[in-house]
Amino acid sequence: MDTKQWIVDKYEVGLEAYPQIKEAARILQANQVVAFPTETVYGLGANATSNEAVNKIFEAKGRPSDNPLIVHISRLEQLDMIAQDISDIARQLISKFWPGPLTLVLKKKDNSISEKVTAGLNTVAVRMPDHPIALALITAANLPLAAPSANLSGKPSPTLAKHVADDLAGKIAGIIDGGATGVGLESTVIDCSGEIPVILRPGGVTKEQLEEICGKVEIDQALVTEGQAPRAPGMKYTHYAPKAPLYIVNGSKIFIQSLVNEKQEQGIKVGVLTTTEREQEYAADEVIACGSRNDLESVANRLYEVLRLFDESKVDIIFSESFPNEGIGEAIMNRLHKAAGHQLINE
Repeated sequence: MDTKQWIVDKYEVGLEAYPQIKEAARILQANQVVAFPTETVYGLGANATSNEAVNKIFEAKGRPSDNPLIVHISRLEQLDMIAQDISDIARQLISKFWPGPLTLVLKKKDNSISEKVTAGLNTVAVRMPDHPIALALITAANLPLAAPSANLSGKPSPTLAKHVADDLAGKIAGIIDGGATGVGLESTVIDCSGEIPVILRPGGVTKEQLEEICGKVEIDQALVTEGQAPRAPGMKYTHYAPKAPLYIVNGSKIFIQSLVNEKQEQGIKVGVLTTTEREQEYAADEVIACGSRNDLESVANRLYEVLRLFDESKVDIIFSESFPNEGIGEAIMNRLHKAAGHQLINE
């Protein structure tokens, strides 16, 4: 398949009328798949009402079909077309955080979208992205778009159009290059289908921010208990993993360096994932800073890009520093644990 690529300036006025957006929208209406930027990561969009279109997402990604997808919308009228019994708390969250990196799991309206989007569940995950290109594309297509991250299943999510092309060129109809994404990690997923909201996946909106609106917010046991089956889209299988084995290290820089030295003595090429504060303090084959420890949002923004850079460096093993498990740090550590297959080393 020939994959078309369009470069679109997100600061252009009237993006719905932009020729590239119009062409991409027509391709979506023809039940083909198009990758596009959001404020979190690049999404792989397809008509959420079509089994044919949604199947092409799973085929391109190599994603198991029992893994539900998030539906992206550009206006609230679309929400009422696909969800029902929306609670007051859900409405408050929408008012506060949409458009933005928050996905709500709601009760699905019958016969509104493809069953393949929800993997047969009676709920649907929905969000409104905070990115002008994403909103313009959804509006121009006049369709709700099912859109997981635009990467091969299991690999780090894409934060640049280049990452999408590296994984999916020749497998999808088009890629809209809108530059680097913002948050760098996927949206927070919160289940609002019951009485008490439950965080199913940490992301760009923190637990603390949600509690300001909801009061009590629970955490899905799958996030804290290994072996529990997760309920959030994109959380059922191993994700975000670089090619080399990744280990999260809870310990000092001296301890991490000792691990590096031990592997290097065995002829193993070692990478270290660190921050700008310690970038010059490690002696390893590849040392890459993932933002500043004093600004965890910068770490979130670069995490997937750094994991892909380690792939390019062809290291044999990666040791990663750990991060505070609070605020956006909770999402960072969630993605690192998934990328590492929960492989931890404690000092």
